Amino acid sequence: MTELLKIEGLTICPINAPDRKLVSNVSLLIAPGKTTCVVGESGSGKSLTALSVMALLSEQLIRMEGRILFQGTDLATLSHEEMRKIRGRQIGMIFQEPMTSLNPVLTIGFQIGEPLSVHLGLSGDALNKKVAALLEQVGIPSDRANSYPDELSGGQRQRVMIAMSIACEPRMLIADEPTTALDVTVQAQVLNLLDSLKTSMNMGMLLITHDFGVVADVADDVVVMFRGEVVESGSVADVLNHPKHPYTKALLDCVPDAEGKKPLKPIDYAWLNTEQEQA
Repeated sequence: MTELLKIEGLTICPINAPDRKLVSNVSLLIAPGKTTCVVGESGSGKSLTALSVMALLSEQLIRMEGRILFQGTDLATLSHEEMRKIRGRQIGMIFQEPMTSLNPVLTIGFQIGEPLSVHLGLSGDALNKKVAALLEQVGIPSDRANSYPDELSGGQRQRVMIAMSIACEPRMLIADEPTTALDVTVQAQVLNLLDSLKTSMNMGMLLITHDFGVVADVADDVVVMFRGEVVESGSVADVLNHPKHPYTKALLDCVPDAEGKKPLKPIDYAWLNTEQEQA
């Protein structure tokens, strides 16, 4: 499998508490045209891992060790200016909450056009035509380019974020909970859009989610994280049908069945107590 992104032994700690590992020894691999889903509860380190790829970690955090290889280049060794040339151009990112990620005082057309201007040097009619085409591509009429974020629905804002992230046709896309707070119908539309764009552009995609339904629909590979560590990884078929780690099994036990006959169960952490006793 050709490697697009390879994370090896990533460890992240607070700068004032280096012994407290928020992400510990995380490794994963993403190939062109493939989707790797990272799943786990809130606080498991999913977003920290994604932000480390983009070099967007808080100044209160430090990456202690590990490599983040993108097309063979360790991103952790690049300067701020070198990373600016990669963000948006070669790696796009859809952030978790579109309303707080979009600037409320700038039109969506301006915000979609900014990476095109910065990275590709587009301006004037060429820029306007590309922005219009991107809006149409994500299912928003091109005449909404002069709208502000608060004039759009949640699903439309999410589509604007997608348009921004794919504007420069990046090699890889990071989607951090791209369907958060969306209703089921819009969620399906957004996921189908992402999957079709990934296929048409042969992008690698790192998708962060809590939803195993999303994983089953779009993932090629799955990485399960718990308390900052990878506890299980593999193909979507292997992980969903033959989970090996107790935490993965506990997460899957929380998923209701289609008929509604399966009782909802809270996550059982009994396995964790057993592991701590053995340690």
